[in-house]
Amino acid sequence: MPLTDISDRISAAEARAGRPSGSVRLIAVSKVQPNERVEAVLKAGHRCFGENRVQEAAGKWPEFRETFPDVELHLIGPLQTNKARQAFGLFQSIHSLDRPKLAKTFARLADETGTCPEMFVQVNTGEEPQKAGVLPGDADAFVADCRSLNLPIQGLMCIPPADEEPSLHFALLRKIAERNGLEGLSMGMSGDFESAIALGATHVRVGSAIFGERTPG
Repeated sequence: MPLTDISDRISAAEARAGRPSGSVRLIAVSKVQPNERVEAVLKAGHRCFGENRVQEAAGKWPEFRETFPDVELHLIGPLQTNKARQAFGLFQSIHSLDRPKLAKTFARLADETGTCPEMFVQVNTGEEPQKAGVLPGDADAFVADCRSLNLPIQGLMCIPPADEEPSLHFALLRKIAERNGLEGLSMGMSGDFESAIALGATHVRVGSAIFGERTPG
């Protein structure tokens, strides 16, 4: 099964990097995947999944959770501020905190509800104008601002540019995280997660290599 293959490759990459077994979380990216494929991975025992859109997650996961209540859901796509409340109720972890307005909204919701998903600040390591994320030069100040709002900042997340060597971006993200005393590094996807693990990834986001190619419908 592809899930087993990916898990074995993660274990091998951990060993090569001299890291403890189980130090990397595999987020199975289930966005735009048919429910039967998702259910097969759930039945294989995997419980950590990633979604890109609040609306899609809201239509899929409440029903799955009736059968698999221990599912851990990660939001890995951009979040509109007006969907923040709904995201709070669905996700245990949000990897796309990228602007002050969203941080303030999260802080208000955390005060109101008494709970808060763990947070990753998204860094636009390639400084791509079309991509979400804070610029590397602004990351330290933004992390400090989020901490001043008492948000549970777990780490940083990046999506390297498609046409550049990803390990350069993983190394940059690690440097920013170390400078800010952050342990979480959400980086690495189907094509490059092994090099991300070598550079310290704690969460890798793998979709097509587990589920097969996406079938938007």
